[in-house]
Amino acid sequence: MNFIFDVGNVLIDFKPLVFLEELFRDKTLEEAMHRIVFKSLEWVKLDQGLLTHREATDIFCAREPNLQQEIRKTMQNLKGMLTLMPATVELLSQIKEMGHDLYYLSNYHKELRDHVVSKYSFWGLFDGGVFSCDIHEIKPSPEIYRHLLCKYQLSSKDCLFFDDMEENIAAAQAEGIRGVLFTDAECIRPFLCSIK
Repeated sequence: MNFIFDVGNVLIDFKPLVFLEELFRDKTLEEAMHRIVFKSLEWVKLDQGLLTHREATDIFCAREPNLQQEIRKTMQNLKGMLTLMPATVELLSQIKEMGHDLYYLSNYHKELRDHVVSKYSFWGLFDGGVFSCDIHEIKPSPEIYRHLLCKYQLSSKDCLFFDDMEENIAAAQAEGIRGVLFTDAECIRPFLCSIK
């Protein structure tokens, strides 16, 4: 069986509102930065690899000139938000030891991808994977799932996909991949027992 994992909120924390609360301790600023940065079209383009970190920052600052300092602070500190989720990561070795293959499939910026790949060692357990920024496609677009299957010559019926977003699970299932909505590491354990 091929175990496919999303990265954000599955292997590595991605919680913008918590991050902004710790960064500013100001509800008005937190809400403004969440809207300006994380809910923007530019954030999607970052995931698609169509904008650089600097280009997006400049666009945000030009759009909201009165909040340039806060925007730059937000963008400069994004890496601090990406902390390991040890309970899930600890299961990766167990999955490999059982003879299964591991893949990742995640929406990620180039700069943040480079950071987490260099910081965390668990990537060596994976047989492969796809980051959205490398192929200019993002979940839940069907193309990103098809790309993963084609790149590694995987049969969709032999794949199990864990993601924290229902729309991404639905898109995977539309491609014939069995999807499981990730809530915590415990949702993975039943599959370790039932799949041989």
